[in-house]
Amino acid sequence: MADPFVLNKKSILDRLGGDEDIFAMMLEMYLQDVDSNCATLAAALASGDPAALKREVHTVKGLLATFSDEEGAAEALAVEQKAKYGEVAGLERAVAALQARLREVAVVLGNELARLR
Repeated sequence: MADPFVLNKKSILDRLGGDEDIFAMMLEMYLQDVDSNCATLAAALASGDPAALKREVHTVKGLLATFSDEEGAAEALAVEQKAKYGEVAGLERAVAALQARLREVAVVLGNELARLR
């Protein structure tokens, strides 16, 4: 289980050239899409299609990496690798953990967005 997510705003802003407006826009986009991302991830797992699961987990990995969540991205990579080799059975806990991580990150990002407003 990964450590709690801690926002590293400085790291993200460094990658964005210090642009707070883009940062705020990224937060808003993440928050708008998190429920859909969780649902799509669950649907991909339920489908039993390794390619669909790999694609959705890859998206999740990118989202978490965008916000410097190295531990969450590593968890996503582990699921992505299993899906790549067709190992979909038994991934329910791992996918549920990714969904929980996405929601955990959303809480932290939502708090940050509230501070920016």
